[in-house]
Order: sequence, then structure tokens, then C-alpha cells
Amino acid sequence: MDLTTQYLGLPLKNPLVAAASPLSRTLDTARRLEDAGAGAIVMYSLFEEEILDEEQALLRFLKYQDIGDPEASTYRPVPASFKSALERYLDQLAILKSRLQIPIIASLNGVTPSGWVHYGKDLQEAGADALELNAYHVSTDPEESSAAVEERYLALLRNLRREVTIPVAMKLSAQFSALPNFVQRLQGTGAAGVVLFNRFYHPSINLRTLRIEPSLSFSTPADSLLAIRWIGILRSQVQFSLAATGGVHTTEEVIKMILAGADVTQLCAILLKRGPNYLSTLLSELTAWMTGNEYESISQMKGSVSQIKSGTPVAFEHANYMKVLDSYAPSSL
Repeated sequence: MDLTTQYLGLPLKNPLVAAASPLSRTLDTARRLEDAGAGAIVMYSLFEEEILDEEQALLRFLKYQDIGDPEASTYRPVPASFKSALERYLDQLAILKSRLQIPIIASLNGVTPSGWVHYGKDLQEAGADALELNAYHVSTDPEESSAAVEERYLALLRNLRREVTIPVAMKLSAQFSALPNFVQRLQGTGAAGVVLFNRFYHPSINLRTLRIEPSLSFSTPADSLLAIRWIGILRSQVQFSLAATGGVHTTEEVIKMILAGADVTQLCAILLKRGPNYLSTLLSELTAWMTGNEYESISQMKGSVSQIKSGTPVAFEHANYMKVLDSYAPSSL
């Protein structure tokens, strides 16, 4: 059974990729991911806000410490042991690259068109095999058009491509009005692939304090349907890598994503819940399903039930909506 696949131009031993998560923060858990069969690891994200906030705090510490006493500038030098968020990330990246055999993909998270993206060059020099740019932007300005939002993402990609030569994948949300057009523009701007889809975390309201508070909720298998649909549509429209993420919890979702046309599936929530060893279970079940359905390789499976090959292309579009509604039989009241 040939489980190998290509992602961002990288040869992977199988299509199961550990998504960006705290599991890559230690060598021990990263090694457990590799031992359980991960084809690649996306490192936890290096956040734009973390970089910029730390830089500003350090600037205030150094520049304004002598207010009221000029001699105070010598009192608080930066400790030799101090490491910035970027330095800590680079150190961890270098450790993973030196101790693991599978590809390591660095992750940058941010959306403003500032100079922080030049850190991509540092990540490349530290050994990253590829970069995943997680552009996380919630447009709340009524003056900002959808075209402006798309240009924001394209500008980020252009800026990053000026800094690095390794492949870059754009991790997108599903909130684009014309996704196929936008994905093709990303391909033309130099992206090596897209990751579908990023999940925005939504705030909640605390009914006791009447304040807005963060809310963390894990994905469910039902969330995978969105990526299945769009990967199936996009597979014949683009010539670069498609990665599926969000709601991939069981072998069933893995299989469906590949049949739709995904080159890899990224797993996060289920690995946090069940641990790295769950990857070996998924690989065993994937192999068994392929054997039972007479597939000899991942490449044979890939896209075999995409929109263009499914035999029912309209099932990916609006016609499916009517069938779903008509198929529901409400219980008697």
C-alpha cells in the first residue's frame, strides 16, 4: 500500500499532518507524533501580536528607564539570558529539525502589512521546510471592502515571498465571497498551497459579569463538511497543494478529504484530546479501508470524488441544498 503524498513540493510518507498546536512545543510530544506516524508537523504559531508587543515593551524598558535620572540607563541592562519570542521559536524549530526526520513546517500568524513578515527569513534559515501563513483577519470596518480584504492577504503573501524561497501555504477562513477566484490569485502570487479552513474563535458574553470573554470550542466532525465541499470544487481548478483542516477527527473524515482532492489532512483537536498515538490508529484504519476498497495508493484516491469526477457535479452546489431539505423527515409531535 502506497500512502505517500506530495504537499507543498515536499514528499510525505502519508497524508496525516499534525496541525499547529501546543504539541510541538516540546521535543517529547513532537517525537511521539513522528513515532505514531505523522507525515509532517506544523509548529505552533508565532504570533504577530506577540512579536510586536514584546518589541514595544523592550523598547520602553530600554529607552525610558532613565526618566528622572540620567544615570539610571546603566541600572537595568537586558539580561544575557533573555530570549525573545522569535528566538525561543527559532530554538525550538532548530531542535525539531535536528532530532526528527519528517518535514517541519513553521507557522506565522498575523494580518497587518508590517515588517514582521521578514521573520520568515529567520525561520527559513533555522531549517523550516515550508511556511504556513495563518492570516487571521476579522473585518469590522464598514469602509473596508471585500476586495480590500483580499488585497490585504495578497500583500502579506507578496511581502513574505520576498523574504523566503521555501514553499508558503496560506491558511484561510471560509469567509470569502468568491473563494475559487481568490485561491487562483493566491496561486498566481506565489503560494504553494492553501489550508482550508481556519476557524475563528468567537467571543461569548458572561451573564454574571456582563462582559465579553474568550470562548474556546473544539471542532466536530460536522465541521469537516465545509472543507470537503470546497476542496472537491477547487481540485480541478488549481495546480497547487490543498490541505484540509477543521473537523478531521476520524478515519472517515480523512478518507473523505482525500477522495475530494486533499493532498494532506491536518489534525489538531483530536490529537489534543486523544494524544499523538491516535495517529497510528488512523493510519491502520486508512490502510484497511483502502485495501477493502481496492485502492493501491493515495494518489489513486486523491480527487476521485471531486466535483469534476464525482458524476454529480451539482451535488457540490445549490441543488444539493434542496435535496437535503427534502430528505429530512420530522418526527411526529
